[in-house]
Amino acid sequence: MLTKDFYYDLPKELIAQTPVEDRSSCRLLVYDRRTREITDTVFRDILWYLHPGDILVRNNTKVMPARLYAVREDNGAKAEFLLLERVEGDTWKCIARPARRIRPGYLYRASDELSVRIVGDADMEGGKIVELVYGGIFEEVLDRAGSMPLPPYIKEKLKNPTDYQTVYAKELGSAAAPTAGLHFTEDLFRQLKENRVEVADILLHVGLGTFRPVSADNVEDHVMHSEYYEVSRDAADAINRARENGGRRIAVGTTSVRTLESVADADGNIVGKTGWTNIFIKPGYRFKAVDALITNFHLPESTLLMLVSAMCSREEILNVYQHAIEERYRFFSFGDAMLIL
Repeated sequence: MLTKDFYYDLPKELIAQTPVEDRSSCRLLVYDRRTREITDTVFRDILWYLHPGDILVRNNTKVMPARLYAVREDNGAKAEFLLLERVEGDTWKCIARPARRIRPGYLYRASDELSVRIVGDADMEGGKIVELVYGGIFEEVLDRAGSMPLPPYIKEKLKNPTDYQTVYAKELGSAAAPTAGLHFTEDLFRQLKENRVEVADILLHVGLGTFRPVSADNVEDHVMHSEYYEVSRDAADAINRARENGGRRIAVGTTSVRTLESVADADGNIVGKTGWTNIFIKPGYRFKAVDALITNFHLPESTLLMLVSAMCSREEILNVYQHAIEERYRFFSFGDAMLIL
């Protein structure tokens, strides 16, 4: 299976640069795998497709303001750091630019409250191990010093940092948002509850894998970066109970899919546990724990496009994407949504 087989041509003007004002007013493409029927609607109409007894599984990670712009203490040289993963205490793995000029022992000031000390190199391109030096409460200091790590295809400045957080974001630790969840509002969750649709929260901190392209010619040669997850026993019990009662397990986003498939046993039962996963879901994979998926439209040749292709086939998904392009859907992080049933 070749990476180039997952390429599609996307007009640049369809890359969403800003979120819609009303999250649930974005467009929704519904794809029925059984009939291969495509329905064009709006996201708030997802209520019609979710039934009593179904369970929505959502990732409640919270995006860190993980991008730090800093200057070197001794000569004022500029640098940029993208925090990816806590190693231990105040030591972090990050991507730094310009990486070749950033060496162990250098100290950079990101704000009056926060400095970055270079400890060593990390095992990835541009990777560094750094120690954050600050006083006070880390989350508050980082909130004042950092900025949201928007993907490089978004050129517009983010007006409100909360636009890149889900309304249910809780556990700080991600370097990117689980963007399928951005379309939900508190009112929509209220209506789902009234309709007896269950909700279960799980956690996966989105890290380097989101930023890392598939550089290998053959899909099988690509290695996923590990990301931390947590699934509580209560969440596992709720998901298993919904399945036993005939409900569908509907993942909100690819991060929820990867977490569920990482903790499911051979019979599809969810096991409550914590750990690290580098699961790579691609065509040919047999799903154990996910019956339907809410997702955004993903980049060409990306692991996320490969994951959604695994739910039906590469040919089907590329046909669906071609329909979305012809109908002028908005793509990527701030774009429109798709429901795969």
